[in-house]
Amino acid sequence: MKSEKQIQNEIRVALSSNGCVCFRGNVGLFYTKTGIPVSTGLPKGFSDLFGYRIADGKMFFVEVKNETGRIRPEQKIFIEAMIKNGVLAGVARSAEDALKIVEVGGYEHTGKETQLKN
Repeated sequence: MKSEKQIQNEIRVALSSNGCVCFRGNVGLFYTKTGIPVSTGLPKGFSDLFGYRIADGKMFFVEVKNETGRIRPEQKIFIEAMIKNGVLAGVARSAEDALKIVEVGGYEHTGKETQLKN
């Protein structure tokens, strides 16, 4: 089974090769010299990958999961909010899923399956 990092890298290559600019959202926790924890990055639920189609500037957000990965409630809320506001968003378990999200738009996650939203 592929790791989410492997799938993420495959998606980044596929999107970049198909007319998109793609960024990876980095988050993390580190400690100062005095031991104070500092959290960096993006809000809870923010998708793993985001970017835009070069042809028309349309934004997209892709949450990456492997075949057994589950979406967290914050991720589902984020994706639904993006879709509601006309942004391309969804959950991808492969580069093919991500290309569909960016080309067709409106993918949503229900249970463990990713399906086209009508």
